Amino acid sequence: MARIKQLPVNLVNQIAAGEVIERPSSVVKELVENSIDANATKIEISVSNECRNIRIADNGSGIHPDDIQLAFSKHATSKLTDENSLFNIETLGFRGEALASIISIARVSCTTRTKEFDYGTKVESENSIVNAFQTGCAQGTVMEVKDLFFNQPARLKFLKNPKTEFAYIQELVNALALANPKIAFILKNDGNQVLTTSQNSDLLTRITQIYPSDIINNLKEVKKTDILSGFAIEGYVSVPSYTRSSKKSIYTFVNSRTVKCPVMLKAIDIAYKNMLPHGRYPFIVINLNISPDEVDVNAHPTKREVRYKNPNRIFNFVQSAISSALSNIKTDFEVNAIPSQTLEKPDNIVQFETFKNFSKSEEKEETPVFPIKIERKIEDKPEPEEEKIVQKKMEITFDSTPRLKQINVIGQYNNTYILVENDDNLEIIDQHIAQERYIYEKLKSEKEIASQLLIISDVLDIEPVEVQILENAKEHLNKFGYQIEKISDTQVIFKKIPQILSQAKPKDVLAELLKNLKDSPENDLDTIEERILITTSCKASVKAGEKLTLWQMEDIVKKLRTAKNPYTCPHGRPISHFIPLKEVASFFDRCVKDNK
Repeated sequence: MARIKQLPVNLVNQIAAGEVIERPSSVVKELVENSIDANATKIEISVSNECRNIRIADNGSGIHPDDIQLAFSKHATSKLTDENSLFNIETLGFRGEALASIISIARVSCTTRTKEFDYGTKVESENSIVNAFQTGCAQGTVMEVKDLFFNQPARLKFLKNPKTEFAYIQELVNALALANPKIAFILKNDGNQVLTTSQNSDLLTRITQIYPSDIINNLKEVKKTDILSGFAIEGYVSVPSYTRSSKKSIYTFVNSRTVKCPVMLKAIDIAYKNMLPHGRYPFIVINLNISPDEVDVNAHPTKREVRYKNPNRIFNFVQSAISSALSNIKTDFEVNAIPSQTLEKPDNIVQFETFKNFSKSEEKEETPVFPIKIERKIEDKPEPEEEKIVQKKMEITFDSTPRLKQINVIGQYNNTYILVENDDNLEIIDQHIAQERYIYEKLKSEKEIASQLLIISDVLDIEPVEVQILENAKEHLNKFGYQIEKISDTQVIFKKIPQILSQAKPKDVLAELLKNLKDSPENDLDTIEERILITTSCKASVKAGEKLTLWQMEDIVKKLRTAKNPYTCPHGRPISHFIPLKEVASFFDRCVKDNK
């Protein structure tokens, strides 16, 4: 084994940078948070060179010339004085790691001046070597980061394309702007101004500067103070009829710090329980103010995760505040929001007494919550000629023989499961999963999928990152009958959809597409196209909770018998469950041949 030796400073900083600086948005986060801590009232963020050049300019307090070189060294900060202050943090930054990490992986220059000096200081750094000299400049600080990861080619390979990386930056700046409405933010990408917010805004005005102005009509104010505990919460939540396609529009802040907080997210889930369609999420901007000694922000290198002294009290406080804001519209929504088609219940939510395993909470299967009876009788079977037409539309032949000789459908259980009687067993088939498998294999075998042109389509609001996901998959979406047009950084419309989805709601289809595409590798053609097919087949299939006629059930079972894989759906869930006749007979103390 080799002898132990001290690592060079630059290598130590690069190792640390691996935790602190994950991508360009990490640089923006660290530097903008420094500007906020410096009491800046205006912050300008400029991005160029495929997000590898980043410039942050502020009008904050600046850095003292005697401290400038120390500021770029490891674990040097003005925000902590002793070990006790670590548990009473009132600033966004406090570890003194960011600047030392950034100068180890990029070429950095910093120009800064405090108000008590007539001159400023400029620092230039590369490979952790810092050189400083006097210069003229305005009060505040300008940080310029160039050629990010220039000395780490392996890290460059893991970055996504520049549009996606900028979408992450835009998402981050939106969150920081919402958390700090008094500060003016300007965001530019390759010289183009993407975001501009005014100074000294209130939160509602700030929301409309980032999102479409009509959002105001769909928001309810959250405002609550508990004098005894010292907790206070304020912000806005959307009415249940106004939803988004992902959880990215849920902004949770603790003492104006952007956090990923399982306790607050669970409180939001409970407050909206049974009020939202499956796969849809509310718009939330809430800031929880609590005493700094009640929360530990030193739980993760990115400072996104926090721990509370009393998580249960936090949960109850947040949940009650949101429920109170929604209370005056809850009844109206539950009465009026039932559409003409069957709704599906959101993920089941279980009340927790403790919060130790929030991050591991599992999603439940979809189950119907508002079954709406279809006014059809079993006798309403179509005439033979009509039935032939229906069969012809969806018929497809595979090189396989039916697994069972006879189909004897005896009914439907819970408007979800088809019951089929066989010689030796009772077969229970999930109607949605069975039809999903058939449609999936049919679409996969077709060379060209028919599209339907939409003359009128709703404008759908999504996140910048999601818009870029759709842009990246545009060619593959077109191949399978979709045409989705971007009309802004946060809005898209459907121009075409597969004919088989003519009755589906575009926003539901979009939510499912995004859900399936988000984790797809950008250059993995097979994975992207597979997930588009899965989305289409899922949304085109009959839903759980929908009452079917006898001929509809027979049609689903017949087509399932022609599938190459009649055992699982494209997601891997089993299609059928068999209960042997022997098992049923044994329960009633009968022999199989004993009919008495």
